[in-house]
Amino acid sequence: MTVASSRERRLMDGGGSDAREASRTLLHDLDQRLGGLITALYPDERKRPGYARLARMIRETTGGTISATYLWELTTGRKRNVTLEQLAVLAEFFGVPLDYFFNDDVSRRVDAQLSLAVALRDTRVRSLALRAEGLSPASLDALLTIVNEARRVENLDHVAERTETPSDVRRRSADGHDAGERPDRPGAHRS
Repeated sequence: MTVASSRERRLMDGGGSDAREASRTLLHDLDQRLGGLITALYPDERKRPGYARLARMIRETTGGTISATYLWELTTGRKRNVTLEQLAVLAEFFGVPLDYFFNDDVSRRVDAQLSLAVALRDTRVRSLALRAEGLSPASLDALLTIVNEARRVENLDHVAERTETPSDVRRRSADGHDAGERPDRPGAHRS
């Protein structure tokens, strides 16, 4: 898998005067992505491990070493000088593809999956989804209208939906890629 060109890797590792510019370009929102992964894994702030415990868990799980201070600096955006090896350790620990840190499309797709996983942790959300199984399209549309109205009343953000058309499904199954993906583009593989 090609994540970054050799020039970009050298720049990320500090091998040139353009290192700061390259790290800003490639990892412009590393802090947000890393913070989002921590929040998705530990949604309850009161039960979220501190950086020292998280660094120890990363070491125990992956064998890779990232200090608690460095992890905090990356998560808060104070540092961006991360190596590809360190990103690989973080990707392994959080169970995301390495491209998550570089590719906006992969990041959006993984974030959508994480949002769904977080939502499904709530037994009431799971119960609603399971009970909706088998209902007619008209009944499902009515339920969606009710849920959207409840979200509006409670001033919650609108949840973006991606509706798959039958042609999307046919295209994806025919060429093995999601609709809209270009398999000839680097990073356009499935996560």
